[in-house]
Formats: sequence, structure tokens, C-alpha cells
Amino acid sequence: MQTVKIACAQKSYDVLIGSGLLKNAGEILRDYFPPCSAVLVTDDNVNALYGETVEFSLTCSGFNVCKFVFKNGEHAKNLSVFTKLLEFMAHNALTRSDMVIALGGGVTGDLAGFAASSYMRGIRFVQMPTTLLAAVDSSVGGKTGVNLDAGKNLAGAFWQPSLVVCDCETLNTLRDEVLADGIAEVIKYGMIKDRALFERLETGKCLNEMEACITRCVEIKGDVVEKDEFDNGERQLLNFGHTLAHAIEKLSGYELSHGHAVAVGMVMVTRAAESMNLTKEICLGRLIQTLNKYALHVKCPYELSDLTNAALGDKKRAGSVINLIIPLKIGEAGILKLPVTELESFIECGLHRED
Repeated sequence: MQTVKIACAQKSYDVLIGSGLLKNAGEILRDYFPPCSAVLVTDDNVNALYGETVEFSLTCSGFNVCKFVFKNGEHAKNLSVFTKLLEFMAHNALTRSDMVIALGGGVTGDLAGFAASSYMRGIRFVQMPTTLLAAVDSSVGGKTGVNLDAGKNLAGAFWQPSLVVCDCETLNTLRDEVLADGIAEVIKYGMIKDRALFERLETGKCLNEMEACITRCVEIKGDVVEKDEFDNGERQLLNFGHTLAHAIEKLSGYELSHGHAVAVGMVMVTRAAESMNLTKEICLGRLIQTLNKYALHVKCPYELSDLTNAALGDKKRAGSVINLIIPLKIGEAGILKLPVTELESFIECGLHRED
């Protein structure tokens, strides 16, 4: 088992990465916290796979568990389900000494974390990611929230978990397209911070080194978050491809999954940056080739005006400027402060479909 320590101003915590951790969840949590009441938040798919195992382990270790199960999918990440979860926590008389446990993917972690940040102005929160995307990205760093009709993740809070327990065995049950969602985020880390990681992805080696791959991604994210917990500077690099990805997700009615949308967003931003001579090296071809290796989307099906309007609602916009992350070369990225009046032209540069 690997342990990555994350040190933030809000709180410091461990990320545990290994195999067979869920069946020992109770013993692991008891090493960190005294037994208490815990709301186990999970969707119906994950509950069928791991809910009973985790609940049994927690109960055997002295935790009083009540389980909140919701219908799987991005559509569940909304204010209605969020409110139902808060009412469930109150109905089960959780106190400030109790905790919320998120068992599942990014939707579950975002929803449960936001509820934990809001209930009684904040109670303990444990992440148990069961997808690669959640393991390498959303379970670490403290971004929580839900979607509004106007856009993705527009309501939320920074609320760091108290512990992250990542059982790599859960990846064995993922469909190929869901695993690819996580690979897109791993590729992102390679593009912005780690050339050697990207090169391993090019060869396909990461699929056989999943624990090491997750550990490296968590190390990168932890280092960035420690320097910029509240997303005011360097942490924005983690948003490479995400502004356009969120626009694409919204336009698809959230039918296109996050990782596949991020893949398209990375391609579009890279193409635009290269066409505007903003990069130090040409890397679009290698990026597309690597995304294709994992059957990720690389072309955007939406029109320029629709993309622009959707992207203008992104939370990374600050007044008349929107921050876009561009690759300078493989393993290095920078922040482009783009006037919103130039966003449509930038997106147009990224939309060419000649690849």
C-alpha cells in the first residue's frame, strides 16, 4: 500500500492507495477516527458491488452506519439530490463529531463532499473512490459541488477530505469507456506536469502499473493543491481542457462523460495554442495519438457559437477575462488570460477537423 500525504491549510490528510482496502475499510478508518455515526453515500451501481462489503466492515469496527443510495449518473449531481442528502443526514441525527463517506466515482464524491461541507457548517468527510477518474483527480483536493441548469459545478465549496481510501481492485469492474474517462485525466497530468508519465501512457504501460500511476497523479495534484488550495494560481493548471469540456458536457445534456469531454477539450486547446504560436513545441499529434490509443474522443460535434456561449458561463471566468490552460510543451503548461471578446476566435482555431 502507498501513502501520499496532502498538506493543506484547511487540513492535512493521507491518501491510501492499494488493493483489497474496501474489505478492511472499518479497520482503516478506526486507525484514524474513533467509531462514530457515518452516512455512507453511494449510487445504486456501486452499492450493488461494494456497499454491503464496506457497510459490514464499518459496522464490525464499531461505526454506526446509515446508507444513502441515489440513482447513478451525472444527472444526480443536482440541488434536489443534495437537499435530500442533507435531510437524510439530519433525520439520522448526525452531529459534528460524525462523518460522511463517499463510496463511488466523481459524482458521489462531489455530492457527498458538498453535503459534508454544508451540514452543521462542516463535518468530517472520507473519500473512497471506485473509478480511475475519481482516484486520480476528484477525490483529492477538496473541490465539491453540484451542477446548476446554467452550468457544471457552479454551486459548491472547497472542503478537504479527512482521509482518502483508494482500492485499486475496484478498477477491475469498470467498463472500458469508464476506465478511459480516468485515463484522460492521467494524460492531462502528463501533459501539464510530467513528461515521463505521458511517455509511459504513449506506450500503454500505465495500464499494467495502475497503483503506481494513481500514486504519481495524486502526488502531482497534492503538490499543486498544497501551493494553491483555493484555485487562485497554479492549481488552475489542473483545468487543462476543462473549460471547453464543461461546455461540451452541458451541450450534450451530460450524455458525454467528463473524461471523454476533457479529451476533446485538451485537443481543441492544444490545436488553438499551436496555431497561435503560443507553444514551445508541437505536441498535438502525440496527444491525439495517445488519446486514440485509449479510445477517447478527439473531435467536437458542436458548433462554434454554442460552444462559446456555454464556455462563457464557466466558473474560471473573472469579469472580462477567462483563464485557459495551454500546453507549452509535453510536461509543461501555462495560464493564458484571454479577454472574453477573443474566446470565440480561440475556440474557432481549435475546431479545425483536419487531423
